[in-house]
Amino acid sequence: MVVTPGPANLFAIATGAERGRRAVLAAVAGMNLATVVWVSAAGLGLGGLALTFPAAFRALAFLGAAYVAWLGLRSLGSAVRTNSAGADLVGRAAPPGASFRQGFVVQISNPKALLFTTVVMPPFLDPARPVAAQVAVLAGTTILGDVIAMTAYGFGGATLALRMDQPRFRRGFNAFTGVLLIAAAILIGLRA
Repeated sequence: MVVTPGPANLFAIATGAERGRRAVLAAVAGMNLATVVWVSAAGLGLGGLALTFPAAFRALAFLGAAYVAWLGLRSLGSAVRTNSAGADLVGRAAPPGASFRQGFVVQISNPKALLFTTVVMPPFLDPARPVAAQVAVLAGTTILGDVIAMTAYGFGGATLALRMDQPRFRRGFNAFTGVLLIAAAILIGLRA
């Protein structure tokens, strides 16, 4: 599940392409903090709450989708505003804290994370054994896989960004990044 392209991996690619490898690492940390929140909440019975109040969780997903769509539209706007020297008027200057926060918002609103913690993870738990230890092992395994996959996707985007010195390539890639983020927003919205 962690290597399947979804909103988080698309966000990692876009972050790498737009801001570089340091921003990818910050975004991956933010996304995985959100995963810890989801897994902890699942351990506290959030799955039952999500089934009881599905509209609240759909609303959270739609808010996240709107935020990711806004990031995508901002990137598309950046593609239009890139000057002839190839410098993006929005781009790389964002501090790592912004990437961390954006990564957290993307993952906390990601229906794939909710699906994993409420549907996929529970059948792997043995009620006859201490649940906290099992949840910790599953969470650690998930986070390790997420870190590897998200970082690989993000670094791939950053590697492509090395060509960003060419104004035409940069405009095209900013447009592509915007489309990726909007696709991620659509995926979030469809899975909500």
